[in-house]
Amino acid sequence: MKHCFSFLFVLSVSSLSAQNLKSFSVPKGYTQIAEAKGDLDKDGKDEIILIFNTDIKASYMQNPEGTSDYQRVFYILKKENSGLKVWKENSAILFSSGFGFYPSENTLTINIKNNSLIIEQLFFTNSRHTQQYKHTFRFQNGDFYLIGLHDHFEDTCDFSFTNEINFSTGKVIVDREYSSCDDETKVPENLHKEFTHKFRLIKMSDFFIGDHNFRLPGLKEEFVF
Repeated sequence: MKHCFSFLFVLSVSSLSAQNLKSFSVPKGYTQIAEAKGDLDKDGKDEIILIFNTDIKASYMQNPEGTSDYQRVFYILKKENSGLKVWKENSAILFSSGFGFYPSENTLTINIKNNSLIIEQLFFTNSRHTQQYKHTFRFQNGDFYLIGLHDHFEDTCDFSFTNEINFSTGKVIVDREYSSCDDETKVPENLHKEFTHKFRLIKMSDFFIGDHNFRLPGLKEEFVF
């Protein structure tokens, strides 16, 4: 009887929580650019993730391609009998539609793997440099937390830098490879470091790219993420 009561209590709390979620409809002026489906909270039901270009200007400056720059937002939706409900909403993680040097070449993908949400973004910082981010979030302890990071910064000739963090284990990888298109240029030595660092887990709602850092052991510089 005790186990039966506990099961019914969990069901009633889940049902009440679902009832409190706001109904979803596509905001006027928003354009969908990506979609993914998968089970994020291990309840046996797929959530739906939708990403939109909003109609809200991110900036009024003209980029090199002369296109407009709009904020982006994604919704994590639960499918209920009464329709789609908004579980989570986030616009802080996504770069705007006109961000970077060649906005038309930017890529944004979102998928669910192993009950985790993976967001990948790539853009040009100038005509030679590309920046790629991959962030992995997992639902645990009642919220979404950042559990994985992959950061790749590359030049067409001179370097290829990769940083990785596993926030669950604390493992950090810093890899820097140098090269040159000019045979007469002295190329710096490559660098590869692996170590562990104690991290405070960061909620998805509190995460902004570039707002976090720590000192790299043995180097006079910061690891920014």
